[in-house]
Amino acid sequence: MTASRVASLTLLSLACALRAGAQRVDWPTTSGDPGAMRYSSLNDINRENVSRLQIAWRWNTGERGMPASPGQLAARPGSFQASPVVIGDTMYVSTGFAAVAALNAATGKPLWTFDPEIWRAGQPSNGTGLVHRGVATWASRSERRIFINARWKLIALDATTGKPIPSFGVNGEVDLTATLRRPVNKLQYTNTSPPIVYGDLVVVGNGVGDRIRYRNDPPGDVQAFDVKTGRRVWSFHTVPDSGEFGWKTWEDGSYKYMGHTNVWSPMSLDVARGLLFLPVSTPTNDWYGGDRKGDNLFAESVVALDAKTGKRVWHYQIVHHGLWDYDLPAPPVLATITWNGRPRDVVAVPSKSAWIYVFGVAGAIGGTVTRGGLIFATGGGDVLYALDTRDGRVLWQFALPAGRGYSNPVSYRAANGVQYLVMAT
Repeated sequence: MTASRVASLTLLSLACALRAGAQRVDWPTTSGDPGAMRYSSLNDINRENVSRLQIAWRWNTGERGMPASPGQLAARPGSFQASPVVIGDTMYVSTGFAAVAALNAATGKPLWTFDPEIWRAGQPSNGTGLVHRGVATWASRSERRIFINARWKLIALDATTGKPIPSFGVNGEVDLTATLRRPVNKLQYTNTSPPIVYGDLVVVGNGVGDRIRYRNDPPGDVQAFDVKTGRRVWSFHTVPDSGEFGWKTWEDGSYKYMGHTNVWSPMSLDVARGLLFLPVSTPTNDWYGGDRKGDNLFAESVVALDAKTGKRVWHYQIVHHGLWDYDLPAPPVLATITWNGRPRDVVAVPSKSAWIYVFGVAGAIGGTVTRGGLIFATGGGDVLYALDTRDGRVLWQFALPAGRGYSNPVSYRAANGVQYLVMAT
């Protein structure tokens, strides 16, 4: 192995934030809730005591660069971008190599790890190193499953043991490229953001390197699978096929062979309405569109799907015929705001052009807001800040020991009564 920075999770806690008999508060999805609000209801850590935060424990992934060798292509982990999931005092987190670890949320002690060994296939064509942002979970009365989308594999793990579940797909995994509309080069197909679960469906997008450009490169089809069997239930074509809504926005028949137009960023859900929101990226490739004239739906669009069927409900294209990598880099956020004196449910979509688009409902790096009046954020730098929600003042800052914090902080309260703040670096 070649030398490189070892990625780690850093947990910060506050001794005075211990509350005897306090109710445990989980962080059940990577964005805190299906609607990606990234809000913590905890206020044990607040404006008055945030300056006393200290490290509770750290956990290292142990992943380092893999040099090329016989039967092994070179691969390296990129920045540690995962936002953990915390349920019942167990933390589930993915690593850059799309391995999954279950940790004791109060002590950091590893309970189990699973490595899909995607590094054996070498480096994907994204230029960032291998990165992954988190896992999804599904539970019934008798079991809990952890889902990891590792490159072209969707894998179901037993949450108790970390073992693949044999009844899901083939020996616990589904080949995501096997159900695409055309054959693709698996080495140019990847996943960097977590799946999302709705009912008994697990939904995945995919990633394709920005610079790749050739006919019939991997498409960005969004696919939903049965959480129990791995059977594909539906697929949404982000580049419409002939006769589908939007296909005429691809002139000269370019819809037949254009790819990308993928959902690499996390998705979000309006569970009550059964709507799945997709932040769709740029078509083949990001900086040249001479062979794909037209508006190119559904590229650089927010698309609302019926989460049960995959049917389009509505869409809005942010950029027509994208050429400058202005894809949507973060999950659409579900919120309730006051509009003309009345509450109104909306979905807000941040963009790379510094605009936020807000729609009535009928990734990049963000902050986490707490009921304690704090915003925890890094902005992608190597310092974690606590800002006052009232005026943006810096109340506390912490130099991240492992470098840049290109992930979203999460917060939870364990059964021991301590509120924790977690940051992957």
